[in-house]
Amino acid sequence: MKTIIQATNNRARLFASFMGLGALLTGQGVVQAQESVVLNYAFFAPAQSFPAVQMKHWAEEVEDRTDGLVSVNLFPGGTLLTANNMYDGVLSGVADIGLSATSYEPGRFPLLNLAGTLPGQEVNSEVASQMTFQLIQEFEEHMPAFDDLKVIAAFTSEPAYLQTLDPIRNLEDLEELEIRISGDNSIALEALGATAIGMSQTDAGEALQSGIIDGYAASREVLMDLKFARMAKYVTDYPLTNTLFVAAMSRDRWDSLPDDVRRVINDLAPEMSAFTGRYLDDHIQNSLEWAQDTQGVEIVSLSEAERERWNDRLSPVSETLLDNVEGQGLPAREFAQRMRELTEKYRTP
Repeated sequence: MKTIIQATNNRARLFASFMGLGALLTGQGVVQAQESVVLNYAFFAPAQSFPAVQMKHWAEEVEDRTDGLVSVNLFPGGTLLTANNMYDGVLSGVADIGLSATSYEPGRFPLLNLAGTLPGQEVNSEVASQMTFQLIQEFEEHMPAFDDLKVIAAFTSEPAYLQTLDPIRNLEDLEELEIRISGDNSIALEALGATAIGMSQTDAGEALQSGIIDGYAASREVLMDLKFARMAKYVTDYPLTNTLFVAAMSRDRWDSLPDDVRRVINDLAPEMSAFTGRYLDDHIQNSLEWAQDTQGVEIVSLSEAERERWNDRLSPVSETLLDNVEGQGLPAREFAQRMRELTEKYRTP
C-alpha cells in the first residue's frame, strides 16, 4: 500500500513538473509558475478621481500580464491609508503600494517637486506625466526618498487653475481670499496676493461649502468628478502650479517579488504615465463642458495686460524655489533645464 501511495505521489509531482514546464514553453512566457502574489494598493481620494482610475487600470494590467498570478486589492478614499501617512504606511507594511501627491510631503521630495511647483506651466497632463516619470529615472540618485521606496507609477495633474465662488478678473480680486492648494504649491498663490490654505483635495469640498475657503486651485476635472462645480462657479484661465503623483512600494516588498513580476511592473510604469495623462486631458474637456452646460460655470479670461501683471508677480518665484533647492545641495537648475527639454520632447508628435 505504501508503495502504491508513493508511486501515486511521484506521478503527481511529475505531472506538476510537466505542467510547470508547459507554462514556461507556452503562452507569453511573462510569468513562471509560482505562488500567487496579493498586493494591497492604497490611495487617499475617491474611486472616481483620476488617480484612482489609474490605479484600477494598473491593477487590471498587472493581473492580466501575469495571467492572474498577481491580484491587487484596491483601497481608494483613504480606507487603508490617508494622505498624511501614505508613504510611511507603505514603509511600515500597512499597504504594499501607496499613491499620493508628493507636494503633500515637500521635505521628502524637494528636487522632484520642482516639476510641480515652478509656476506658469502651460503643458497638458500627458506631456507633464511622461516628463515627470523620465525625470525620476534620470535624477533618482538625487532623490533620497527613493532609497527606501520603489516607484511603480508617476504622473501629474494638469496645471492648477483657480476655481472660485466669485470671479477673479485681476490681482485685486485675489487679495485676502483664502484659496486651497496642495502642499508646497502655495508659494505661487501667495505671490499673487491670496492666502494659501493647505489641505487635501478630499477636504476641499466641505470647506468650500461651509465658506471656510473662497475657492481652490486644482486641475479642472474636479468640477465634475467631485461635483465642485455646484459651488465654484468661476474658473480663471491662467495656469499655475502642477501636482505630481507617485505610486510606490517599499524596497523590501519590491525585492520580495518574483523577478518576472517585477519585470511586468517595470515595463508597465512608463505606459501608465502616458495612459493617465491622455485619460485626464480628455476627461478635463468633458468636465469643462459638463460644468458650463449643466452648472453655469464661467471661464474667466484675463486681459493681456492683466496676464502680464500675473507673470511679473510669478517671475521671481521660480528663482526663489531654485535657490532653495540648490541650497540643499541638489542640482535644481540642471533639473529645471532637463525638465524644459523633456517637455519639448514629449510635446513634439
